[in-house]
Amino acid sequence: MSEALASVHSISGVVIGLLIGVVWLWIAPASRGPRRWLTGLLVLSLAISVHDVNRLLSWPLRRGFHSFSRRDTPRAPHAIVLLGAGARTTHGQAQKIGVLSLPGAARVLEAARVFRLLDQPFIVSSGGPPEGYDMISEAEVMSRALVELGVPEQKILLERESRVTRDEAVVTARMLNERGIAACILVTTDVHMPRALATFRRAGLQVVPAVALSPYSSQQWPKSWLPTPEGLKFSQEVVHEYVGLAWYALRGWL
Repeated sequence: MSEALASVHSISGVVIGLLIGVVWLWIAPASRGPRRWLTGLLVLSLAISVHDVNRLLSWPLRRGFHSFSRRDTPRAPHAIVLLGAGARTTHGQAQKIGVLSLPGAARVLEAARVFRLLDQPFIVSSGGPPEGYDMISEAEVMSRALVELGVPEQKILLERESRVTRDEAVVTARMLNERGIAACILVTTDVHMPRALATFRRAGLQVVPAVALSPYSSQQWPKSWLPTPEGLKFSQEVVHEYVGLAWYALRGWL
């Protein structure tokens, strides 16, 4: 479902929409329908590429969260859970390397900050391999980045099975319960946090949020009111989360 949504809400979707409008205009040149279609497509494409429009639309997802501090630490035995955000694998002639996405890098930085702030609890690096041949799991890619940021490797637990947030919650809850850990500090980006919190709580964990700001959610004026590639990526995140919340609620995963 997420891949279908991404293809519609992207440059590919805009091109397909333009093709539909042009073909319609050739078939019915005297009709107002294709002109209205193309005008609406233009307005929508501009709107979803503007940062401040998407920031306004994402406010219900972002509201109520603050930067994690020591006073937010759960009293129960706890670990940090770092959720994946689309790491990719690049293959060379003889070797391969895992590459973090920008949201993934933001989450890793926040997890490392929380780790240093507390008494060095375990960090669960969560995320299976992306689709494709001979791919490195997100958990491993993020783990390597955590080590580069000073987190000891022995403090990192790898969760390499999951594909989606619900999988991450179920598998991570099992891993932590086996170690007698009932609570976690959940690290993900701000727009993803509502769905992630509800899903992990549904899995039976006590959860405290530690939000990592989306790298697409901050732009300076006047760029914040101009169509940009970053604005389009931000809108894809926002739409994905609203659809994800509806889908998870329908499946009873929240």
